[in-house]
Amino acid sequence: MIHPVILCGGSGTRLWPLSRKAYPKQFSRIFDDESLFQSCLKRFTGEGFGAPVVLSNADFRFLVIEQLSDLGITEASILLEPAARNTAPAILSAALHLQAQGLQEDLMLVAPSDHVIRDLPAFHQAVAAGAAAAAQGKLVTFGIHPDRAETGYGYLELDKIPDMSTPEALAVRRFVEKPDQDRAEAMLSEGRFLWNAGIFLFRVRDIIAAFDSLAPEMMGPCGEAVAKAAPDLGFLRLDGPAYEAVPEDSIDYAIMEKAQSVAAVPVDCGWSDLGAWDAVWREMSPDAAGVAIAGDVTQIDCADTLLRSETDGPRLVGVNLKGVAAIAMRDAVLVADMSDLQAVKAAVAKLKAENLPEAETLPRTYRPWGWYETLALGPRFQVKQIMVPPGRQLSLQSHVHRSEHWVVVQGTANVTIDDTVTLVSENQSVYIPLGAVHRLENPGKVDLHLIEVQTGSYLGEDDIIRYEDLYNRA
Repeated sequence: MIHPVILCGGSGTRLWPLSRKAYPKQFSRIFDDESLFQSCLKRFTGEGFGAPVVLSNADFRFLVIEQLSDLGITEASILLEPAARNTAPAILSAALHLQAQGLQEDLMLVAPSDHVIRDLPAFHQAVAAGAAAAAQGKLVTFGIHPDRAETGYGYLELDKIPDMSTPEALAVRRFVEKPDQDRAEAMLSEGRFLWNAGIFLFRVRDIIAAFDSLAPEMMGPCGEAVAKAAPDLGFLRLDGPAYEAVPEDSIDYAIMEKAQSVAAVPVDCGWSDLGAWDAVWREMSPDAAGVAIAGDVTQIDCADTLLRSETDGPRLVGVNLKGVAAIAMRDAVLVADMSDLQAVKAAVAKLKAENLPEAETLPRTYRPWGWYETLALGPRFQVKQIMVPPGRQLSLQSHVHRSEHWVVVQGTANVTIDDTVTLVSENQSVYIPLGAVHRLENPGKVDLHLIEVQTGSYLGEDDIIRYEDLYNRA
C-alpha cells in the first residue's frame, strides 16, 4: 500500500498577488474548477493508494478539510504543524504517525500540494517503478526530464543517461544546486541531469531509519510531537513545544544528499512546480504570438506576455506589450518583466516591510464558517459581504465597540440576539446593538449571503468576545 503524504504549507509569495500567505497557491483554482491541492489529491486515489496524510498548519486547517470534503475524501489524516520547520520534520512526523498505526512496512509517497502533472499515466508508471525500488530499501526521488536550461530548479545527476522509454530507478550521483545559465545549458546537453521534482517515495521504516542515522537530532522532538499530538475536530495537532524544538531543515539537505541508497526515477509527465508566473504562462498554452490571457482581458499587438484579471478584478488592457506579466486583482496589480519574475518574492517582502495588508492577505478572508470580504471602509464604519454555506454557523459572540446591521440578499439566516431567535429572509434586515450576544447561522439549503454594515469607534477583528463556538475558538 502506498500512503500519499501531501505537504500543504507555503508562504504564498511566488505567485503574488493571486497567492498570499493567508491563501497560498495550492488552494487556488488557477487553471480549472479544481484547486492545485485537489488535483494533487486526485492523483493519489484508487487501487494501491491508502488514505492521504496531509501536513498543514492551523491557519489552513478548514480550507484543507473543505477541499477534501468537496472531493468526497473523508478518511484523511490531517496533521497540523505548530511551527514552520521545512520539509524534513514534516516528513519524519508523517512517517512516525504511519508507524504508530502499524504501517511501517508500507510505502509513503511525499508530494507538494501545489505542483502540476499533466500526463498522469506517465507519472503513475514512474511511481510503480519507484515502488519496486522502495520495496527493496531504496530512498526514491523523481527526476523530471528537462526540456530547457532552467536556472530556477535544483538538479539530480545520474550515473548514466536515462532511457526515457522505460521507467526505472537509477542511482543518483549527487544533488546539484540551482545553476547559472551556462551551467544549466551544459547539464542539459550532457543528458545525465534531471530536474529535482521534490517528490519522494520510500518505505516508512526505511526513512525513519535514515533519520535515526543521518539526522538523529530530529528523532526525539518529532517523536514527542507525534506521541503527544492532540485530536481537535478531526485534526491532529502536533505537540507545540516538542515540534518547535525540532531543527529546521529540508529533506534534501537532512537526508537525501547524505544517504547511500538514493535512487531517482526519470519521468516526462508534464510537470511544473509553478514556481513563478512564467511557469503559469507556459501551462496556459500561449498563442502563436506568445500571449496567454485569462479573465476580463483585452490585448492589442502584445507578444510573449501573460495577462490575467482574476475573479472580481478590473478589466485589464494590454497594448503593445513585449515580455510582460500583468496580473490584476481587486486590491493589487502586478506588472513585471517576464525575465525577472523571481523578483516578485522581493516585492512581497518590501510590501510586508511597509506593513501593507496586500502583502499577505486577500480582500476575501476565509473562516471555518465561510468567508467575508470588506467592500468599503471609512471612519467609524465598515461594509462587508458575508457568505455562510448551508449548515454552518458563526460563534455566539458580542462586541464592545461596534454595532451591526445585517441585510440578507440571498438565502435565509437564523439570527440569535440575546434571548430572541429570528428567521431573516431575503430583502429583510436585522440590527445587532452594541454589546448584544448574537449568532448567525444558515439553516437552509443554499448559500447565505448578507451585507453587514458595522458602525463604532473600533472595527478590528479582535473586538470579539466568544461564548460558544463549533470550531473551538471560544
